[in-house]
Amino acid sequence: MASLASFKAPSVVSKKVQKQQQKDDDDIMIDPESLPTHTAAAQDNDVAMDEDTDASKPNFAPASAAELKTVTKGYRRIPIPHHRMAPLKRSWMDLYSPLVEHMKLQVRMNIKSRTVELRTSKDTGDTGALQKGADFVRAFALGFEVADAMALLRLDDIFLDSFEIKDVKTLHGDHLARAIGRIAGRDGKTKFTIENASKTRIVLADTKIHILGSFQNIKIARDAVVSLILGSPPGKVYATLRTISSRMKERF
Repeated sequence: MASLASFKAPSVVSKKVQKQQQKDDDDIMIDPESLPTHTAAAQDNDVAMDEDTDASKPNFAPASAAELKTVTKGYRRIPIPHHRMAPLKRSWMDLYSPLVEHMKLQVRMNIKSRTVELRTSKDTGDTGALQKGADFVRAFALGFEVADAMALLRLDDIFLDSFEIKDVKTLHGDHLARAIGRIAGRDGKTKFTIENASKTRIVLADTKIHILGSFQNIKIARDAVVSLILGSPPGKVYATLRTISSRMKERF
């Protein structure tokens, strides 16, 4: 038989009281004494871990001056075109002397494979000597004179740029021959004028054009050659070069 308490009517509680009771239940009281404390032993362990982490990092000593000047061993082989073998044999001592005496490189001419081979030696002191020597021989192979190509060994801001006429405009037959004639001029007058105005050296080898000089001067000479290829009359190119050369004189 059910007890009398089960038949007791539920007590009436207002909504305001219910919300207050629910809010009191949500609040949690935290006792500060119950929180774990950061003891001195734990601090010592943290410091030890930091020291172990620092010890595991690699520590590189600064490079010495001798290590910075160390030249890595290298080797270059420069192919020589068939029509440049005879000039190479005639001018071999002029090429050989600066490479061996000044750049301290080992050089030999391989007649069978038609190449010039360069490699560093124990006396090579310049890290860029091998690349400069390769550029020097390559410039001679393209058709530059030894005295002009020597600038690649002595100066750091001298470069070699090459392009073809077909890279600018596709020409065939007589149109191509006339474009080459406009670049060269009568007795080479136009080519010499561009060289003197832009302080560069130009080699016109069939449809290929090679320019030796500084970056800014190469751009001036290339723009003049491109204008001639596209059909500009030489007089207009001369006027442009005259203006550019006067600006260069004012700048320096």
